[in-house]
This record gives sequence, structure tokens and C-alpha cells, in this order.
Amino acid sequence: MTNQRLRGVIAAIATPITAQGELDAARFKRLASDLLENGCDGLNVLGTTGEATSFPLSRRIGLMRHAASSGLPLGRMLVGTGAAAMQDAVDLTKEAAELGFAGALVLPPFYYKGVPEEGVIRYIERIAEGTAATPIPIYLYNFPAQSGIAYTVDLVSRLVENFGDRIAGLKDSSGDLAYARAVAAISPELDVFPSSEAVLAEARQGTFAGCISATANLNAELCARAFHQADDDALDAAKKIRALFDGKPLVSGVKAILAKRHDDPGLAAVLPPLMPWDEEMTKAVYADYQRLSA
Repeated sequence: MTNQRLRGVIAAIATPITAQGELDAARFKRLASDLLENGCDGLNVLGTTGEATSFPLSRRIGLMRHAASSGLPLGRMLVGTGAAAMQDAVDLTKEAAELGFAGALVLPPFYYKGVPEEGVIRYIERIAEGTAATPIPIYLYNFPAQSGIAYTVDLVSRLVENFGDRIAGLKDSSGDLAYARAVAAISPELDVFPSSEAVLAEARQGTFAGCISATANLNAELCARAFHQADDDALDAAKKIRALFDGKPLVSGVKAILAKRHDDPGLAAVLPPLMPWDEEMTKAVYADYQRLSA
């Protein structure tokens, strides 16, 4: 299987929606193009920041097809295809493969807790079998705080042993850098992306492939300078921008600041159960964001 390996700064792109809660294809293309033109090496479409699990299957596939038909470079884009139902995950991953995305980012099945590792292996096996004709690279998505199931180091090792280079990498949103380093050490062919731009200095040294970050929606230029130009001042500013969201709802916050940055209030809309930031919090964080990003 050939794999154009992704590297560097990948924004977990927010998904714009209309006032009726429909996917806003035009806003999505503008936002994706802006991020790719202003520092991002790639995009993670329909991840946690993209509110993927809040959308029905039809709308997730609709956005994937829109991205494919819009001229956006799918070779620079991962797409989230994990689902609680195994067949939904298979169908989404097959669609991503046939459209030509660079990889599928796969959550473990996240409803039943305490399942044996063999159950997760079987889930990945079905996805791999369902895409055997178009073997899209699979990136595991470790986010146990949300999914309730961890891709442990042992489980990742078993998946790599069982499925070889179909397991291309892992995004880690656990915040445990010791864990991320241990996964990266499993194989030099396994590309690990922590979820914070704070790791970009370590990524420059080769420990990680880069980062997949929600706040790269807002600080892509700084992250790019940090990774590609070894600009530590830019890295410090990028880390401070991320810290503005500590203790606050991240997805709705990213969307609130995107709306301010692009002077487009519609970008702030989120789907239930998420709620938009209030104006007072938005103004305060945006003022700090402007100062740090200047």
C-alpha cells in the first residue's frame, strides 16, 4: 500500500453549519482553503472539533463528497470515520477510500465500555476488510476521555502486528505524552500526532509526525513557523493562544473566535448538545487572541 505520509501542522477543522443545523458547504470550503493557504500542512475533517458524531451518516458522507468535488486537496486531508455502529464505520471508511482521502481517522467503538481488546481488534478488522479493494491508511484516534475506550500501547502493537501498514498512525488526544512517545516507539512507520501544538519542537526532532490540533484553526501561521522554521517565539505564542481555551468549552470556543477572526457570525453556530459561547467570554478571549497573534 502506498501512503503519502502526512506531516506537520494539521488543523482539526471546525464544521460550519447553517442556522437550520445543516452543513454549510460554501463556508467549509472557504475555511479549509484559508487554513491550507495560511500554514496548515493538512486538515482533519469531521473529527471532534468538526462535531462528527453530532451529524447523521448521510451528512458526514455529504461533506466528504463536497470536499472531494470542491477541488480541495484530499491528499492532505484525514477524515473521521469512527462510529458506534461497526457497519457505519465500515461504510464511512469505504466512502473516504473511494473518494481519495489521505487517511481515515478511526475512533474505537464508543458505546459499550469495558470491552475486551479482541472486540476492538475485530472492529478494526471489519473496517480493513471492507476497504481491502481501496486500502486507505487507517489512523487510530485515541481519546479515552470521550470514547471511554483507549487504544493502549499493547492494543496498538497488536493492531500493527495484525494489519501491518494499514495502521498508518495515531492521533492522541489523551494529553499523555509518555503514552504518545511509547506508541511512536512501536514502529518508525507509525506516525503519531498529539493533539497540542506544544509538541511541535519535539516533532521537529522526529519523535512525532506533527500535531492535529483544534486551535490550529486559529494559529496555523504561528504553528507553521514553529514547525518548519524552528521559530520558538512563534511556538510560544501558539501555545499561549491554546492556553486561552483552558477550562473552557473548546469546540464552541474555536468556532466563536473563528467567527470574530473572519467577521462571520455564522461560523459560531454549534449543534446540540454543545452551546455557543456568550458574548462576554468571546470578547475577552478574542482580545487576548488578537494580542498574541499580532
